Amino acid sequence: IDTATNHYLLSMHNLTHFSPQAPAYHLVLEGILILWIIRLLFSKTYKLQERSDLTEKEKEDLIEEWQPEPLVPPMSKDHPSLNYDIVTGPPSHKIIVNGKECINFASFNFLGFLDNERVKQKALTSLRRYGVGTCGPRGFYGTFDVHLELEDRLAKFMKTEEAIIYSYGFATIASAIPAYSKRGDIVFVDEAACFSIQKGLQASRSFIKYFKHNDMEDLERLLKEQEIEDQRNPRKARVTRRFIIVEGLYINTADVCPLPDLVKLKYKYKVRIFLEESMSFGVLGEHGRGVTEHFGVNIDDIDLISANMENAVASIGGFCCGRSFVIDHQRLSGQGYCFSASLPPMLAAAAIEALNIMEEDPVVILIWFRFFIFMYDLVNKYFQIDSYSAVKSVIGEVYAPALHLQLERSSGSRDTDVRMLRSIVDYCLERQIALTLARYLDKEERFLPPPSIRVVVTIEQTEEDIEKAASCIREAALAILK
Repeated sequence: IDTATNHYLLSMHNLTHFSPQAPAYHLVLEGILILWIIRLLFSKTYKLQERSDLTEKEKEDLIEEWQPEPLVPPMSKDHPSLNYDIVTGPPSHKIIVNGKECINFASFNFLGFLDNERVKQKALTSLRRYGVGTCGPRGFYGTFDVHLELEDRLAKFMKTEEAIIYSYGFATIASAIPAYSKRGDIVFVDEAACFSIQKGLQASRSFIKYFKHNDMEDLERLLKEQEIEDQRNPRKARVTRRFIIVEGLYINTADVCPLPDLVKLKYKYKVRIFLEESMSFGVLGEHGRGVTEHFGVNIDDIDLISANMENAVASIGGFCCGRSFVIDHQRLSGQGYCFSASLPPMLAAAAIEALNIMEEDPVVILIWFRFFIFMYDLVNKYFQIDSYSAVKSVIGEVYAPALHLQLERSSGSRDTDVRMLRSIVDYCLERQIALTLARYLDKEERFLPPPSIRVVVTIEQTEEDIEKAASCIREAALAILK
């Protein structure tokens, strides 16, 4: 025991007398670093250096001579983006294009509500009461009573349980798609779908399968292939949602989707249908409820209907309607609803008044339909010219609100075709007929339609206006496309 105690005391003595010392150069480096940190803390971040040898005039001359680099690359004067038409005044029946009054065949003002006094007075009354805008999203302080009234009116007009409004038409379907379809889900889409649908699909990150335009056999082929795949992997199939997304009336082709056939495929293969009705809402069906009313399809067979309010009801924004549990989901998941300022109250009031007129006087829809039939007959009459020099009409169905005019024979170059069609538009503008080229984002469209002139028929046009436009287009085709 004594020996062990002595060893322990000896070891403790050695520890107390051991004091390790760092090398001297470490202490020097640490001192330098400390001094440098102190200098940085108390020194200025910059020093203004001025040349005292320059006079004020010399300084001004140097500033005048300095030319910063351009923010955008220089463009030639004949660049397409610099050649545009200037439209002044409201886009009603008569518009001023480049200082000349023209008959408007370019705006989607189908039922003429942009010039309707009742609609304008309702908007002005709302403007005086609520001001210009809400400055907030619907979920915060952007919901006014007119928003709730408009949603209720839309639901009753469309005969659905509930409706939700968005402040921007393009964002409506682009927000609705990713609200339901997520990564891993499967979406079957018509290849002629509009650009807003394409952006919604992109945001959803779902697996996309395109079928040929209005080809139900091709769609069923894809559905059968997916059904076989699901049978091989039933566990994955149970958690995978499947959607069919179509337009009621395609803006790029001017024809109507075969909705009854789509409903049959829906129940046969257990998929959901999303229907985009921006072009058909207000003009198809006896009361303007769209393709569901046109075909007599039960609206409950469609899982979601969306449309913008920028065509038929002469307002801004869009809406979705359907069952309550479907619509309520968008109030927390629709990006354009949650993160955008709500629709200005005056525009909501204008849309409500437009719906009032449509319900009180459905004859306006029949009048518009008669005008389009008249245009349809004129096009078939006037464009029976030799195939080399004429334009052809792409109308699709008789009841489309707009038609496309394409070259009978393409030159082989899209730019050349666009220039030729632009010449026809300019020719008609000189003769007071306002037309427009159908514009596309060439590098972003999934399937790029051929170049075309879009002709829109509205209730404000007369038979004389329509006949003058058809005759002018024919005359331009014969003069330019020789």
